[in-house]
Amino acid sequence: MKRVNFIIKLTIFLFICVTIVISGLYTYAYFSDEITLNSANRVQIYDYKNDIVYQGSGDRKWVKLNDISDYVKEAIVSVEDKNFYKHNGFDYLRIIKSFFNNFKEQKIIAGASTISMQYVKNMYLDFDQTWERKIEEAFLTINLETHYTKDEILEGYLNTINFGRGNFGIESASQYYFNKKSSDLTLEEAIILVGIPRSPENYNPISNYDLSISRGKNVAKSMIKNKYLTKEEYNNLFQNQLITYGKKEINNSQTFMYYHDAVMQELNSIKTIPKSLIKYGGIKIFTNYNLDIQTKMETSITENITDENVQTASVVIDPKTGGITALSGGVDYTISQYNRASKAERQVGSIIKPFLYYAALENNMTSTSTFKSEVTSFVFADNETYSPTNYANSYANKEITMAAAIAYSDNIYAVKTHLFLGENTLVDSLKLAGLEKNIKPNPSLALGATELNMLDIAQAYNTIANYGTYNKLFFINKVEDLEGNILYEHKLEPDEVLNKDYVYILNEMLTTTYNPSFIDYMSPTVYSLNSRITKKYALKSGTTDYDYWFVGYNPNLLMLVWSGNDNNKSVDKSYSSKIKSIWCDTSEYALKNMENTWYEPSENIIALPLNAITGNYTTNNKNTTLFYFKKGSEPLKE
Repeated sequence: MKRVNFIIKLTIFLFICVTIVISGLYTYAYFSDEITLNSANRVQIYDYKNDIVYQGSGDRKWVKLNDISDYVKEAIVSVEDKNFYKHNGFDYLRIIKSFFNNFKEQKIIAGASTISMQYVKNMYLDFDQTWERKIEEAFLTINLETHYTKDEILEGYLNTINFGRGNFGIESASQYYFNKKSSDLTLEEAIILVGIPRSPENYNPISNYDLSISRGKNVAKSMIKNKYLTKEEYNNLFQNQLITYGKKEINNSQTFMYYHDAVMQELNSIKTIPKSLIKYGGIKIFTNYNLDIQTKMETSITENITDENVQTASVVIDPKTGGITALSGGVDYTISQYNRASKAERQVGSIIKPFLYYAALENNMTSTSTFKSEVTSFVFADNETYSPTNYANSYANKEITMAAAIAYSDNIYAVKTHLFLGENTLVDSLKLAGLEKNIKPNPSLALGATELNMLDIAQAYNTIANYGTYNKLFFINKVEDLEGNILYEHKLEPDEVLNKDYVYILNEMLTTTYNPSFIDYMSPTVYSLNSRITKKYALKSGTTDYDYWFVGYNPNLLMLVWSGNDNNKSVDKSYSSKIKSIWCDTSEYALKNMENTWYEPSENIIALPLNAITGNYTTNNKNTTLFYFKKGSEPLKE
C-alpha cells in the first residue's frame, strides 16, 4: 500500500512539475518577440544567369486564408492534424499514442507533428536531427501559438509547404497543377493537392497520376472520419480523369532543395549577414546554380540509381573559380533530406591516390618509376603485418610504371609508394591541395582508408583540376537585401599551392585510366568510357567495401559522384558502372558546346613515346603511348 501511495504522489508531483515548466515556457514565449509569418523565409535564390530559381515565402502568390478553397482547409486539417483547432501546438495524446506504437513495432511507423510544428520546421529550421534543433522547434512552436490565431498559422502553413516540382504554397501549386486560383479548386483537385506534401515527387499528378489518386482517396477517408465528407460524396470521387496543367516558369528540378540547403548552410556561415535578416527580413542570394546541368544530373541519377536502398551524391564545379554549379545530396529529397554531398563522411578509396602520386612526383619519382605488382605482405615493428590486395586479386606479377599503376588502380604499387615516401607525405600533399580535415597517417591511407566528406575531397581535387591553384569552393556569389543593397560579395583569392609541372604530369597520367595502350593483363579501370567521351578528361574511380566513387575533370569542369548505402551495407557491383554513367551523361552534356581544351604544358615538360607497361623505349608501336617528364628526369636511351 505504501508503494502505491508513493507512486501516486510521485505521479502527482511529476505532473505538477511538467505543468509548471510548460506554463513557464508559454509565459516566456508570450513576452518574447513574436516570429513573423509572411515575411519569414523571404529568401530568393538566383542562378548564374541571375534568373530566379527559388522564392521561399517571398513569392508574390501568398494568399489570404479566406481566398483558399474550404475543401483545401478541411482536407489539410483532416489528414495532417485533426485536433489543430483544439490543441496549443502539441497534440499530447497523439504524441503518447505514436510513442507506444513505435515502441511496439520497434521502428518509426507514426509521427506526432502538428501543423504548427511542421510550419516552424519548414520555415525556420534545417532538418538536422539534433536535440538543440528539437528544443528550438518546440520553443518556436510555443511562440507561434501564443502570438497568432489558428487561422493565421494555417494561412502561413498553406502558403509555404512543398507541393513538389518547385511549388511552395497552395497558390503556386494550384496554378501549376490545375491552372486556376486556389479559391476555385474543386473537391477532387483540393484533395489531390493536399495529398502531395507527404511525398511531393511520388504523389503529384504529373509524375504519378494513379498514385496521386490513391493518396487522394486516403485524404478523403480522413475527411469522412472528421465529418467534412459523406460516404456518398466519397463514392463519387474520381469518376473521370482529372485534367492537369503542369507548367511553371522557374525551376522544375526535384533535387534543387539539396542545393538550396547547401546554399543556406553557406549563408549561415557568413558572419557579416545578421541571422535575424536571414530568418525574417528577406534576402536575395545570387549563386553559381545551373538548372540545365542540375536537371541533366538528376535525370541520369533517376535512370541509374533504381534500388530504393541505394543512395547517391554528386557535385559539379567550375575549377577556374571553385563555384559549385550543381549538387545532389541524395536520390529523392522528399524521402530523405539528409545532404550526403555536404554532410556525410565516407571512406574515399582509390580516389585518394592522385594526391599520393603528386607527392611522388615532387619527391623525384617519375611516371616511369616502377614497382613490382605482386601479392605482398608488409612487416612493421612488433611483427605487425599489412597485406593489401588488388581488386579481384589481379596482379601483373612484374614491374609496372606509375602510369600503369594509375591505369589499373594497383593497390600494391600505391602502398609501396606510400611507405617509400613516408606515411606523412600523403597527409601533407592533401593539406597542400586544400583538404582541411585532419587525417592520421597509416599504411592503408594510400588506399583511401579514411572517411571524408564529398565537398572536402572535392576541394582538394579542385586544386589539381585548376592546374595547381587553390580556390575555395563556394555556392554564393552575392547577397542583397530586398531593396538591392549588397550585403556580401564573394571575392576570388587564388593561391598557387602546387607545382604546375607536376600537376600537368599527374593530369596526363589520369588519362591512362581509359587509354587502350594500357590493355595488358587487365584493362584500365575506366576503359568502358573510352567510346562515350568526346573531351579529354583526367578520370579516377574508387571502391571500398561499401562505397563507389568516381571523379573526372578538365580545365572547364570537375564532377564527383558517390553511391552506397547509408547503413554501410554492400552495394551491387553494377553501381560502379552506374555512377560512371551519371558522371559521363552530366559532364558531356555540360561541355557539349565547349571546345576540347586541356592544360598547357610549360617549356619544362617533354613528351616521349614509350611502352605503356614497362616505360621503356621501344620500336614496336604496340602498347606505345606518350609519357611526360620534367626536363632532366626523363629516362635515357640505352
